[in-house]
Amino acid sequence: MLPARLRTGAPAAALLTMDAATLAVLLGWAVHLSSYSRPEHPPTVEFRPQAFFVDNACGGRRCRALGWYNDSGIVYLDERVRDKDSVFVRSLVVHELVHYLQDLSGRFGPDCEDQVKRENEAYALQRSYVAEAHGQAAFIRVTHRGCRKA
Repeated sequence: MLPARLRTGAPAAALLTMDAATLAVLLGWAVHLSSYSRPEHPPTVEFRPQAFFVDNACGGRRCRALGWYNDSGIVYLDERVRDKDSVFVRSLVVHELVHYLQDLSGRFGPDCEDQVKRENEAYALQRSYVAEAHGQAAFIRVTHRGCRKA
């Protein structure tokens, strides 16, 4: 039986393939590459369909998000990456785990400038993970929007 902290948020027939050990290793990488403390517990990880990301992470606009951290202890991953064990998917998880660590740290506020800083840091650490853990260069496109001045 899977730990309760790793669930799909979907019917029981939808099985999770990321085990607790893999999550712990990737969280270890996020801690190692950042200045954040190791948390007492990992976040919950849930797999969801793309429509969930459009509605919840992208403000109802079509988007290509494959992962999202909700600032409440849950990392959501697109169900299309559930059975994928690739460098990119592991780096995506590290990216979202960085957001989890950022949230726990309390270093960032809800304003746009801080959100951009959070994204920039998460992308930088994602690239560092790919380089250090896998010896590859990562060309990951940053896709956040800039801040509008009132």
